[in-house]
Amino acid sequence: MPNVKIYVDETLFPACRDPLVAALGPMRDYLCREFRVDVPACQFAVLPVVAMPDQPRVNVEIQILTKADRTRDRVTAIGLHLRGMLAEATGTHVAIRISGLDAETYVALK
Repeated sequence: MPNVKIYVDETLFPACRDPLVAALGPMRDYLCREFRVDVPACQFAVLPVVAMPDQPRVNVEIQILTKADRTRDRVTAIGLHLRGMLAEATGTHVAIRISGLDAETYVALK
């Protein structure tokens, strides 16, 4: 775990597609290291979307299983670093939302 969905404004996507694809591996490596998970636990999706002009052109949703060492401060710091990586790849401001999942009720069928 984490599950990462990256939504990119469709008008921006053609220009940033290659740098974004190139950044996926380093982003996954970073998240795996920081959240202490193995690569097969990660799920990434990049989706071009129709975005409203008054909102960030790149939005990221991350879901992680809650654990004692994943404090709000630690998760925020990880999100800030990831936002920097994505901003560099896309050339624009990035909004990130991170939410915790309850391990007792989370089900994954792969």
